[in-house]
Amino acid sequence: MTRPIARVLTLLELLQSGGIRTVTELADRLGVDERTVRRYAGHLIDLDVPVESVRGRYGGYRLAPGYRMPPLMLTDDEALAVLLGLAAGRRSGSTTAVGTAGETAAAKIRRVLPDRLRARLDAVLATLAFTAPPREAAPPDSAVLLPIADAVARHRPISMRYTAADGRSGERTVHPHGIVAHSGRWYLTASDPAIGEDRTFRLDRISGVRALPGSFEPPAGADPAQRVLTGLATAPYRHEVSLRVQGTAEQIHARLPAGIAIVQELPPPDDAAPESGRWARVDLRVERLDWLPAVLASLDRPFVIERPDELRGLVEALAARLAHSARRGAPHA
Repeated sequence: MTRPIARVLTLLELLQSGGIRTVTELADRLGVDERTVRRYAGHLIDLDVPVESVRGRYGGYRLAPGYRMPPLMLTDDEALAVLLGLAAGRRSGSTTAVGTAGETAAAKIRRVLPDRLRARLDAVLATLAFTAPPREAAPPDSAVLLPIADAVARHRPISMRYTAADGRSGERTVHPHGIVAHSGRWYLTASDPAIGEDRTFRLDRISGVRALPGSFEPPAGADPAQRVLTGLATAPYRHEVSLRVQGTAEQIHARLPAGIAIVQELPPPDDAAPESGRWARVDLRVERLDWLPAVLASLDRPFVIERPDELRGLVEALAARLAHSARRGAPHA
């Protein structure tokens, strides 16, 4: 595609986003002078695209109300990226497509693609397989996600109905900080002004969202994703586990993700030998302990169990089973 044609299409995309665009703004975005912008606008008019010229101090160009872009013009890579994104998003629960919305969106895209490209992309989707089963997690309702996202962007408080894990439901007023998609679920991080604490809410348990008058100042340096990971790692569970592991946080998180474990690297003792390596404290809260011995063994690093004693017994039992299996079938001395 020659550069002038590409720039004319870019101009159409800019106008398609809505509102009046000044000639100066369009020239800057396209990297051309204002005279060239006017020539490109003329090219669109020649193609029967209803570009309107608006006069005055804040004048420029806009598209006539109600105009919609004709059939999609996507390259092979762009079409593949869109359809694979829809497929992966539905699989992981990271899209907001409820019910069959993802399938109908993909079908609409395929309908406007050339036959050659559509057949090739359908072949990709038909042969694509995922190694993990889909999670049983419903994507958030757009009636919940969209007003919350708008409130986050505008720093506006919201009122919402929230159903907790124990089934209790009630109205809450919060200051929303961010939206996070993690492991097939969507979360809202917010502060609760009534109790002066930061909270994390699952979006699939939220309903009846409405923006309230006024605004708030978000906390400086807030990291919604880290807030969710920390909240998940410190949620109340049956067992509290504390370990010391020889290794860096990155090495430990390779087997114990941040959503499961809090890892804090420890300073080396003054008398530590250089070859002793760095150690880290690892804290977890889990419902069951039976899966941890195998994970600790897979770390292939020295570790010390501080609590609970029950975990120490499970590790010893796993070690005994492994030793017994290793001896099985070995030649006698």
